[in-house]
Amino acid sequence: MSTEIYFDNAATTCPSPDVIDFYARVARDCYGNPSSRHARGTAARALLSEARTKLFAALGTKEGRLVFTAGGTEANNLALLGRAHAKERFARGGRILTTAGEHSSVALPLRALAREGFEVVEIPTKGGVIDMDALRAALSPRVVLVSVMAVNNETGAVYPTAEIGRLLHRVCPDGVLHVDATQAFMKIPFTPKTLGADMVTVSSHKIEGPKGVGALWVSDALIKNKGLSPILLGGGQEEGLRSGTENVPGACAFAEASRLAKESFEERTAQMRAVREYLVRAIAAHPVLSTAVTPNLPDAAAPHILSLTVSGFKSETVLNDLSGRGIYVSSGSACASNARNLSEALLAFGKTEAETDATIRLSFSHHNTTAEADAFLAALAEIVQTRAKARK
Repeated sequence: MSTEIYFDNAATTCPSPDVIDFYARVARDCYGNPSSRHARGTAARALLSEARTKLFAALGTKEGRLVFTAGGTEANNLALLGRAHAKERFARGGRILTTAGEHSSVALPLRALAREGFEVVEIPTKGGVIDMDALRAALSPRVVLVSVMAVNNETGAVYPTAEIGRLLHRVCPDGVLHVDATQAFMKIPFTPKTLGADMVTVSSHKIEGPKGVGALWVSDALIKNKGLSPILLGGGQEEGLRSGTENVPGACAFAEASRLAKESFEERTAQMRAVREYLVRAIAAHPVLSTAVTPNLPDAAAPHILSLTVSGFKSETVLNDLSGRGIYVSSGSACASNARNLSEALLAFGKTEAETDATIRLSFSHHNTTAEADAFLAALAEIVQTRAKARK
């Protein structure tokens, strides 16, 4: 077993050596600008097209358009701001629905749109369950956009985007559904169609690809209706939706990472799920942790995320103690005394402010093992016992 235990894969994954080699070869051997009309540019353009084809295959569709971006954050911003600004009439009373506890790359652009005059409505997600009655009540012909993550990045809750899409398209003539699938891609099975989505965000570094690369899938209908406007203006790359010279090696490496993940999807997700379920069972049976640690378990959960509340301990304290032992997890909150910095996702889940500030997140890759889980449990039990004694 490695001396390092990395349980922070929802933050970022360790890049695959094969993918990094692939990136390096493209960066070294095919450095042309895809917009150039000479042979170097043609070769780069061909590789970019091949990358797009691979990513389409990983998403399980041949329809729509893929816009390469500089990451999931940019893809989310393009989806939200690009949709809201696509038609001038949207700004006159347009309503946008989202869920409580979305990632900041969704929540903050929506706050900016609210300042512009859009009505932004947050749907409750207590217990990791979207309040569908509240969503139905908020739907109206004024809705121009709904943005819902497929998997909550802090609790692992899986949301019923297909049902939301059906309701939206039935009631709202201008309504489109954006799904942030950053934590879902290659973790749960889906296609844009099964998500019920008009736009889907995916990111490279969550699936063992390089950082700084993402993509937004956009439906053919939305393109045809000119329902999405660019947020970056310049050379008109990516068919006018994302200006800027394309990151060819990054896009190629992202696509290769998606191909590799797709090929071993069942094995990878089964290993992640096995480690997660092992930890849940082991905590319940542990003589120390069974009373000190509460797993936050949504009914529908992704295989790679486990949220744990360690009663009476600041998450930052636990995180630092684990890090000192070479075990890397993340904090379930911003670890600040100011409640405004506490995790909105955990508060929306139903945790109190004190519980939110005592919550850590474990997130797994297919490389993690139950032996690593045992080492984590032993370290956490030692931390709990040592710090409890120090307080006496």
